[in-house]
Amino acid sequence: MSGETPLTVGTAGHIDHGKTALVRALTGRDTDRLPEEQARGLSIDLGFAQLDAGGRLLSLVDVPGHERFVRTMVAGATGIDLFLLVVAADDGVMPQTVEHAAVLRALGVRAGVVAVTKTDLADPARAREEARELVDEGVPIVDCSVHAGTGIEQVRAAIAHVASGLPDVRPHDGPAVLHVDRSFTIHGAGTVVTGTLWSGSLGAGDRVILLPSGRRARVRSAQVHDAAVERANAGQRVAVNLAGVRVDAIGRGDVVTSVDAGLQPAWILDVELELGDAEIPRRAQIHHGTRETPARIADREPGRWQLRCERPLIARAGDRFVVRSISPPGTLGGGVVLDPAARRTRRPEQPEQPVAAAPAPQPGPRPLSETALMLERTLQEAADRPPRDSELGEGAEAALGELRAAGRAVRLDRTMHIHREVLDALSDRVATIITAEESITLARLRDELGTSRRYAQALLETLDSERVTLRLPDDRRILRRRQAS
Repeated sequence: MSGETPLTVGTAGHIDHGKTALVRALTGRDTDRLPEEQARGLSIDLGFAQLDAGGRLLSLVDVPGHERFVRTMVAGATGIDLFLLVVAADDGVMPQTVEHAAVLRALGVRAGVVAVTKTDLADPARAREEARELVDEGVPIVDCSVHAGTGIEQVRAAIAHVASGLPDVRPHDGPAVLHVDRSFTIHGAGTVVTGTLWSGSLGAGDRVILLPSGRRARVRSAQVHDAAVERANAGQRVAVNLAGVRVDAIGRGDVVTSVDAGLQPAWILDVELELGDAEIPRRAQIHHGTRETPARIADREPGRWQLRCERPLIARAGDRFVVRSISPPGTLGGGVVLDPAARRTRRPEQPEQPVAAAPAPQPGPRPLSETALMLERTLQEAADRPPRDSELGEGAEAALGELRAAGRAVRLDRTMHIHREVLDALSDRVATIITAEESITLARLRDELGTSRRYAQALLETLDSERVTLRLPDDRRILRRRQAS
């Protein structure tokens, strides 16, 4: 890669359209590294490989295609330079193909290659035509079949051609900014984090700050695709060995940055929104870097909006982000950060909405133990399928108490907790059903969530106690604010 700009390719596409198989054919590496992925034949986390594109080595991020893992896909797409959109010839464009394409547009990633796979099973003409509607004119579309071994080198050549025409837009001389997508421990080495280096460079001896915690650490060493390097540069997939920090004190969503970068956790940001024809919601899920948070969206001035986040983002002016609806979940579009250190502005009076207001954002991140931070990530990843408290391991009781005190976990019943963000999203989902159908029953919620009667009952009783819903004598629930009006 000497003398050439480091670039990162990100896959995209619907589940079971052959992304991981194509990556294996292109790179010789199986990016399904987890035992459960290999057992189920389903990607559930990010995978990484190095791609030889006509003699030029590119980093590649393979993302899951299932709708349950869109959040993981967005985290993997952050920081990529070009895409490899995979569409199966027998299925054509499917829902997650469309949503992944929307995520790429929101992040400003317009260059890439479409690979129409499984051409041994069906005529690729329909899939090519449908894919053409999702990408810019000029994006190459290549037919291939991993099973038949055809078209693989044509896909490689198309990626190499697109990569050769991309300009170098990354600030290589600025402060290092790495958005973490994985953290783990290597025996004898300690904590290692990985991610795409957005700007600057990192090498042994560098002093860094971990955000949003503010902890300081030192870089022991850096690697690019398992090879030690003196310095890793912007645009590369990087593994950084950190001294002075435990593995459970940093994880996906955190940022490693130079001490002179001037980055700070931001709770209020002025932004420009790019949602096309979609109506701008008053509350949405914001994805920036490898981090996400629910946020209120307030009017600022024409063409300018304000995000009031429930978790801080670590952003710079000019950074792009993705906007997704909370209930039902879906990608609405994206936006650009104008001011990451904005002050709260008073919004013009709005008509009262029937949905109960969410709890006010915390004024800043409360100090939590490393066990509590690790447990919080477990609850976030469990989403609306929370484990029982007894399954959370040693020290869970005290850690759950910390999370409750910090407003990050809520007790559903005597046996389990749910993350506050997940509960807020489910609250909105319940409110949407009630608004459309006037009320909701336990059976209706159980069927909506595809869950047990016990869990649905615990959820409704929690929403009753939070004064979101009101239980009627016949056991139906209505919105409490609607009842009060």
